[in-house]
Amino acid sequence: MVVASILILTDNLGNPTGSTLLDIFVTILWIVGICNSINFFDNLDGGAAGTTAISAIAISILTLSNGQAFLAALSLVVAGATLGFLIWNKSPAKIYMGDAGALFLGVLTATLTIRLNPETQTQIASFATPILLLAIPILDTCVAVFSRIQRGISPFKGGQDHLSHRLVRYGLTRKKAAISLWSLSALFCSLAVILTVVNKNLEVYIVITSCLLWLMLFIGFSRTAHQ
Repeated sequence: MVVASILILTDNLGNPTGSTLLDIFVTILWIVGICNSINFFDNLDGGAAGTTAISAIAISILTLSNGQAFLAALSLVVAGATLGFLIWNKSPAKIYMGDAGALFLGVLTATLTIRLNPETQTQIASFATPILLLAIPILDTCVAVFSRIQRGISPFKGGQDHLSHRLVRYGLTRKKAAISLWSLSALFCSLAVILTVVNKNLEVYIVITSCLLWLMLFIGFSRTAHQ
């Protein structure tokens, strides 16, 4: 709430809605949600570090292209830090970030995406860009929460129902599961970058296609065994 208040009071929202109350609600919801999503995603060696690095690289590309130099610098620092950490955190991991590290990455990533002002031609593409940049951590949280509610379990209770766990039960090694999640994250981040270089009609098409792809992944992962 403090971070959200500072961003709003200092007029540092990259894409405000025009309503202060709505901005406050969306910003707080986004920061709290992304913090927890990154923390939830840290359930596989290299999962959170690799995915955050990919998102940070995409953010740096977007911010460098539209003159947001400070955000570009910070996103490159985040990318460098997470890639350096990934050397020791990839499977089999020798070090772990823990809740403090994952939540801190969540705050940084959420703030970067909130302050990002993508150069898109439509409002829907502008609002979709931050979501695409973090589509896979969001997907992981949604699948886990939906699965727990469906089974009558508290969404805040830990479990073996995250995307990585489902991929491993499907037959992938932990290393291949991490690479699969990085690849999916890179795909959605690429779509976010592409949104800024296409015309208006293609923007809408890409957003709709991305939504359908995300929904297909949600349905597909939700149908796999949760334990």
